[in-house]
Amino acid sequence: MLKGLDPLLTPELLMHLCAMGHGEWVAVVDANFTADFLSHGKPVVRLPGNSLERVSRAVLSVFPLAVDVAQPAAFMRVCQSADGHRTAAQQAVVDLVVAEGFKAEQVESVERYAFYEKIKAASLIVQSGEGTAYGNALFCKGVILL
Repeated sequence: MLKGLDPLLTPELLMHLCAMGHGEWVAVVDANFTADFLSHGKPVVRLPGNSLERVSRAVLSVFPLAVDVAQPAAFMRVCQSADGHRTAAQQAVVDLVVAEGFKAEQVESVERYAFYEKIKAASLIVQSGEGTAYGNALFCKGVILL
């Protein structure tokens, strides 16, 4: 154990998050996501039994969001939904990003198949135990200025 770290941050997850450079993306996906198929050989870390919000909160506790990207976070939009519609899990992601000092508009709503394309650029997939549909998010890593 390490002091001050969220207990969800396993050694494996911390290793992958630390190894990522600025501008790289991490995906936090739901329990139904085809993570192995869409990972294209990239690491998949599983945190079953934890919601999208819980896993995203743990990741964002050590992962700086990019300030040089217009929308450093995204979620998978519900198919056929009205513009601006968000599930409770998606709203939780938006709220976490806003708590980091960003605007809600900086969280992109991405159509399902476009999200699958976008996830190909992710360096890491973290699979949560989120059970609701469309419980998937992407975060772009920024820099930490010392």
